[in-house]
Amino acid sequence: MGINGQEGLQNLENKSNNYWSLLSSQPLILKAGRHLLTLVFLGLAVHLILPQITSFEGSLQVIRTMTLWAVLLAGLAEIISYIGYSYLINSVLSIANQHIPILKGAAITLAASSMGMLAGGTLGNAAATYSWVRKAGVSKEASGLAGTLPTMFNNAVLILLATAGTVHLLLVHELSSVQFYAFLLILTLLSLGTLAVSWGRKHRTRFNAGAGKIAAFFARIRNKPYNPVPIENFVSRLFAALDVLHKGGWQRPALAAAFSISLDMLTLYLFFIAAGHPIKPSILLVGYGLPLLFGKMTFLIPGGVGIVESTMAALYTGLGVPGPIAVVVILSYRMFSFWIPTLIGFPVAFYLQKESR
Repeated sequence: MGINGQEGLQNLENKSNNYWSLLSSQPLILKAGRHLLTLVFLGLAVHLILPQITSFEGSLQVIRTMTLWAVLLAGLAEIISYIGYSYLINSVLSIANQHIPILKGAAITLAASSMGMLAGGTLGNAAATYSWVRKAGVSKEASGLAGTLPTMFNNAVLILLATAGTVHLLLVHELSSVQFYAFLLILTLLSLGTLAVSWGRKHRTRFNAGAGKIAAFFARIRNKPYNPVPIENFVSRLFAALDVLHKGGWQRPALAAAFSISLDMLTLYLFFIAAGHPIKPSILLVGYGLPLLFGKMTFLIPGGVGIVESTMAALYTGLGVPGPIAVVVILSYRMFSFWIPTLIGFPVAFYLQKESR
């Protein structure tokens, strides 16, 4: 790793420990309970209100006739997807000749995602991943990569899928004005962010100062105290990761991210089969990438709850999927891919935190 990468990481472990102590200063169960209540209400709103878009009786009929073997295969595909995320972490660690057990990596993925829901979003996820990977015996440099690169690769794959889906929607004239401008806004923000990071690699001190001012501004408008540690850690890990990628070694992580997301998309497809309405791969792609990307960009809503479901429903029904089938398939998919893993992640996080003491 270059001199800039070493400078960015030399104080990283102490800072990360400080931030992680903020996340875990209260008992984890109490902290989870406090924030989980809001999340549960959001989930109930989605699961109770969204079915009203279509015939409730029609949705019940779809549920009664769902094919059990396809539902079980959907669950298996999602499990393999999370194992794939563990392989993604290890493919990143292999850049620094490090390794953790596959099941340990899957547990860290589940737990870190749940912790990110409670505090800090991507920053909280990165801090939790760094802490648990570090305590698994991995060097601080490699742990920093594990906390940063998997999210970058996953988001890159989603952007490609969302772009392909948007192009298809434009060709068939099924993209609403709101969705088009929302996607255009996201692409603009991502492009500006990419340009800013590229500039920041050569002007790191000024970039850090600017990032701190932006984070402080958002803290003020949310009426929360500003803590510079999370953003400093994230920026340090980001540039350290980019320094490593600049030297090569991105192929295996990219393939691992594509594999995991493909299995997650297969979960959604299997629910369409279970509902007796298999769809074309092109239609599956259109309704998958764009809603998930929208959900990731809605920082104020944990997990994009409501955004993902409503956008998926609008896209699939617009492409000819019957309303009752679309609602049941989408809610079933989100139950398997988001709600169950999130709820499992909280006790796993408690176990990992207790184990690492």
